[in-house]
Amino acid sequence: MPSLTYRTAVVADSDTRWKWGALTARRLAPPGPAPDVTGFALRGRATPTARQLAETGLGTPREVTAAELLRALREEAYDVVVLATVGGTVRALLHGLAALAPERRPVTVTGYVGVVYEKLTDGLLLRHGADVVLANSPFDARRFRQVYEGVGADASPVVEAALPFLGGTPYRPVPGRHTVVFAAQPSVPASRAERLYLLRRLAGYARLHPGREVLLKLRSKPGEHTTHIEELPYQRLARTLPLPPNLRLVYGNMGDVLDRTDLLVTVSSTAALEALHRGVPTAVLSDLGVREALGNHYFVGSGLLTSWDRLDAGEEPAPDPDWLADQGLRAAPDTDAFAAARARIEERRKPGAPPVAPYYTVATAPGYLPGVLGRHHLEAAQDAPEARGVRRALRDAVRGTARGAYRHGVQRVAPLIRRLGEL
Repeated sequence: MPSLTYRTAVVADSDTRWKWGALTARRLAPPGPAPDVTGFALRGRATPTARQLAETGLGTPREVTAAELLRALREEAYDVVVLATVGGTVRALLHGLAALAPERRPVTVTGYVGVVYEKLTDGLLLRHGADVVLANSPFDARRFRQVYEGVGADASPVVEAALPFLGGTPYRPVPGRHTVVFAAQPSVPASRAERLYLLRRLAGYARLHPGREVLLKLRSKPGEHTTHIEELPYQRLARTLPLPPNLRLVYGNMGDVLDRTDLLVTVSSTAALEALHRGVPTAVLSDLGVREALGNHYFVGSGLLTSWDRLDAGEEPAPDPDWLADQGLRAAPDTDAFAAARARIEERRKPGAPPVAPYYTVATAPGYLPGVLGRHHLEAAQDAPEARGVRRALRDAVRGTARGAYRHGVQRVAPLIRRLGEL
């Protein structure tokens, strides 16, 4: 009989994906005792800091290479592994897991940390072969199945669930309070001119409404890395402008900030979905255009697209109820969005469950797959890990040292050089 609780491994490669993976692991755990969850952070240029990891509530993960991770999954008998990484890493790890004996292979779960507005087909096909591919909404579930069925791949792993961080206290207006939050994004928009435009408009809004508290919610503190590289932090840009006293920069958990938010403004942040789920008034800006490059095209049909001019004038958009329902937002409080995923996991834990069978193989993608595996040094992933000799172990050690030096350069030295260049 299946155990009453899963022994779960969460694998992530950046702050947001670690948060998604940790929360997903909790939501997938069967009712009963607290889940047994171990975190593994893949070494890379976006390795989270202790502060960023602390927000997940699961402590400090073990920092590993892909090869070290596969060894741990083989030797430590996990029931479930949540792969909260980019698609190429999921693909490489699935190939590595395919080498494990069926009775020693954990059930594999993967998905997306937010709205899926780019690289839909590429990302999905790289994730194919996982036992469970989580879709965050009915809308996503339809799109995911269409992609898999369209290339003749098995679509049964697609399971409708929800973003694991949806929840929190439903919005209730507080008399005398009007807090407006702009949710910044690390890479959207990308240009200095566009980011300065948004900052100036935010400051202008604060001046027009001196009785309102206006918060610029930032993803990371200086020196911290995020899922998307932030080349032009708002903290730096803010030092070049005079800001009104009622405009402040804040950090921390978005859920805590939403507890006191009366209007959330963003270009395309997933924070919009968190706010909408609670019923917080939400605005998606069209000032810089409605463009795929910005991600705000995802909100076409939502009723949320508006501009700073309209917000300055006191207008706030109203969301379309049908769009909200299709995004899986504002579901009934007693809805268990992860019940189907748990059922799928139990099905795949039974003896005789089929092996990993990804769409991409050396037969279907001979010009693509080797490069994907090679980036994680898993070119021979189809061979049993036990077959690796001393030479491969030495190569792993050398690569680990080189990777650590590169990561130190990206996370510590490069930002220092950029700051010196601004003096």
